[in-house]
Amino acid sequence: MIHTKKLIIFCIMILMVVIAGCSKEEKKENDISAKAKDSYTVKHAMGETTVNGTPKKVVVLTNEGAEALLAVGVTPVGTTKPRAGDEWYPHVAKELKNTEVVGTERDINLEAVMKLKPDLIIGNKMRHEKIYDQLKEIAPTVYAETLRGDWKENFTLYTKAVNREKEGQKALDDYKKRIEGMKEKLGDKLNSKVSIIRFVPGDVRIYQKNSFSGVVLNDIGFKRPPLQDKDDFAIKGITKEQIPNMDGDYLFYFTSDKDADKNNEGNSLAKEWTEDPLFKQLQASKNNKVFQVDEVIWNTAGGIKAANLMLDDIEKYFLK
Repeated sequence: MIHTKKLIIFCIMILMVVIAGCSKEEKKENDISAKAKDSYTVKHAMGETTVNGTPKKVVVLTNEGAEALLAVGVTPVGTTKPRAGDEWYPHVAKELKNTEVVGTERDINLEAVMKLKPDLIIGNKMRHEKIYDQLKEIAPTVYAETLRGDWKENFTLYTKAVNREKEGQKALDDYKKRIEGMKEKLGDKLNSKVSIIRFVPGDVRIYQKNSFSGVVLNDIGFKRPPLQDKDDFAIKGITKEQIPNMDGDYLFYFTSDKDADKNNEGNSLAKEWTEDPLFKQLQASKNNKVFQVDEVIWNTAGGIKAANLMLDDIEKYFLK
């Protein structure tokens, strides 16, 4: 009888050890499963990058990338300024007031990036291809392919990289809904040919459909003059003899933004060209449809916030 009791107790102890072992194994498997669910892989211009958990400290190396993050409720811990010594672009300055500067888009300060100990770095192959290997040693790094073409493609990549796809899709849906509403109000005005010109000392340009402003105009549905109605970025090095190629029903132009043009050379050049007899013969000029707009919003900022501000300008010039 005593032996039987001892045997029963021994069996119970063995069973408890087995159960405990199973519980630990199950917990381990659950932990691994949870970790797998928290991580996600992003395909991008340089390959694939796995991000473990939703990143809380993000460094982004372009303004259009910073705008994407801000639009989905993520304030980067570090980002770039347009050029050395510049201030933030006015339309994002308030939201970036506590964000550290990690250089300019063309000159990244790797030491400054490292000091921030980011969970994720977002860059652009067009600007930062040479430093990709160094950046990915600091933190998981995701690159967009280019800064040209449809800004919405980069926006979608960036919001996926920070695990905010749902919020990103809502922001894009809001943008598209706004455009649909504008199309109804614009009506026949959508048949207008819209010309985009940039006056920069040494390089006057006619902008085409793959420029930032060109993409927004295309989203709205405006027509473009023949030379601008192409899937390219811009025609560079325009001479005064080519002024007739600038014509459209509406002509919008911008100069170098104030921080890049301390001596106001861009505006002086624009004044010289827009007062040229050839320019005065343009239909847009004769009909008083020539307007100067903000270079930052129509060209250099390149993000979703700038796109919506450009829509504000379109409403101003076409609907008010």
